[in-house]
Amino acid sequence: MTPVGTARDLADRVLGGWLGRIAGNMLGKPVERGEVWTRARIDGYLRQAGALPLVDYLPEPPTEETARALRPEWRSCVRGRVHGSCRDDDIDYAILGLDLLETHGFGFSTEQVGDLWLLRLPYLQTFTAERAAYRNLASGLRPPLTATYDNPYQEWIGALIRADVHGWACPGDPRRAASLARRDAVLSHTGNGVYGAMWAAALVSAAFTAPDVRHALDEALAVVPAGSRLARTVRRVAALHDAGLAWEDTLTTMSEETAGLGWIHTVPNAAVLTAGLLYGDGDFTRTVALTVRGGLDTDSNGATAGSVAGVLTGARAIPAHWKDPLEDTVRSAVFGFDGVRISELAERTLRLAEAG
Repeated sequence: MTPVGTARDLADRVLGGWLGRIAGNMLGKPVERGEVWTRARIDGYLRQAGALPLVDYLPEPPTEETARALRPEWRSCVRGRVHGSCRDDDIDYAILGLDLLETHGFGFSTEQVGDLWLLRLPYLQTFTAERAAYRNLASGLRPPLTATYDNPYQEWIGALIRADVHGWACPGDPRRAASLARRDAVLSHTGNGVYGAMWAAALVSAAFTAPDVRHALDEALAVVPAGSRLARTVRRVAALHDAGLAWEDTLTTMSEETAGLGWIHTVPNAAVLTAGLLYGDGDFTRTVALTVRGGLDTDSNGATAGSVAGVLTGARAIPAHWKDPLEDTVRSAVFGFDGVRISELAERTLRLAEAG
């Protein structure tokens, strides 16, 4: 474990992670439907609205046709209309993870993750692998059967989106963060679905102490099996970046190499996320903008990219036009947390990090 600097620096980076996650999620939310909003269509929308390069929340849709294709939440997520965060599962799971660590500590069990879901999380606010696991829990199954019984989504992105809080709570200790994320992930996922969660938690943790995003990515890769498809995909994106390919060409190559996995699968989304981080090169705005423009699960990828970039830069360095519209407020379906302050979530996470 590497020292993370002063208490003030740690607090700023934890808050940066929360703010970055929420802002990145809001940025990607309107175009979340990856089978509809391809990379080319997203850029077409931005070009038509005069918003390339993208440096702020998405612009108002320029036509009625564009508006109809967006998710209905767009009315609360585009620039000029953001007043606090929209409710979204990408943020709900970060809140639920915080509650898990506060309630059960760093020694929590997978069974306790499931118990907390049943207590705090409405069934209809779960999707894909999480809904299958929730149904299995309610039917009396226990982990690991909750992940494997009648669950075709075991390698999708759901466990990865739950992982950030474990990185925030274990700053500079990516192996411990990955261990916590794995214990959470196996409730609903297997294989690359679990590796994605371990990788994301380690990536966020490493961002507290790494000198740059490439070092954080290298540290995160060390916690997952080197031969896994997830690890091979992340290394492939890094190699294309190192070879000097343009961002667009790297994503085109990766789209071809991961064809057939679907837009919510962990592996192609890890490629988009890795590209956004590398080509964003530590700049918050460029990182979240490139990641969302990459398509697929745009709100989930934007959230994770924003979290990593926010930890790297700290909250003070995130431009005001991303932070101020959030009004320090989160909407959440997690019982007891709707309307909670972002600053409060960060303070509670900081106490865990300091205690841990």
